[in-house]
Amino acid sequence: MAEPAGPGGRAGAGERVALVTGASSGLGRATAVALARAGYRLVLHGRDRERLTTPPALAEATAVTGDLAVPADVERLAATALSAHGRVDLLVSNAGVGWSGPLEAMDGDRAAAMLAVNLAAPIALTRALLPHMLDRGTGRLAYVTSIAGRLGVAGEAVYAATKGGLDAFAESLRLELRGTGVAVTVLVPGVVDTPFFERRGAPYDRSRPRPLPAGRVAAALVRGVAGGADEVHAPRWLRLPVAVRGAAPGPYRRLAGRFGDRVR
Repeated sequence: MAEPAGPGGRAGAGERVALVTGASSGLGRATAVALARAGYRLVLHGRDRERLTTPPALAEATAVTGDLAVPADVERLAATALSAHGRVDLLVSNAGVGWSGPLEAMDGDRAAAMLAVNLAAPIALTRALLPHMLDRGTGRLAYVTSIAGRLGVAGEAVYAATKGGLDAFAESLRLELRGTGVAVTVLVPGVVDTPFFERRGAPYDRSRPRPLPAGRVAAALVRGVAGGADEVHAPRWLRLPVAVRGAAPGPYRRLAGRFGDRVR
């Protein structure tokens, strides 16, 4: 992991510090901008150092590049954030990688990378930052999951599994942290207009649902964090198929098979 760039400096009284992963593009970058406008001091992780601090709103951020598939880089990211600002009030675990295609065609290394970045890294970052939040009796952990992790998606079995695992981790942690002052927010997005689909190897080719702008989804997440929401769905109607699947799994699967089981 490269050395951090940015002014740093310990956060003062009344200031809030947020650590956002995957902030050099897409939803992570939009979330970082929204948090900066909300007054947060930022530690931003990504692969492209220049893009981490290029927008004027992010010019004062502490930028850290690295590979979240490498455990040592994850540990160093957490240590850098705590060293730079003295604390982290909000963790946004956004970084994620995907792959589209039949499971038998997937390279084993790619599956391992998805498990590392999408699931193991958020858990490791949480383990590193949570004790400091518990000592202060305040903090929030925000995890970007996916509707794929709630419903399953053909051709994205491993990706859906990592997001479903992150969802279960967040829900379990919420129960564990009850009464401590540390809270958990989960963002469940559908299709977001970001480079994710090109990077997974297959562009989004459905006419509906239409991809949401990353800024709109980021704004929903930041509102949810500010309002203390346990869950944020973007768009909000995604609650409906999740509820139908929970209430009537058999009919849901029959409908999914009839009308297409690729919701993304």
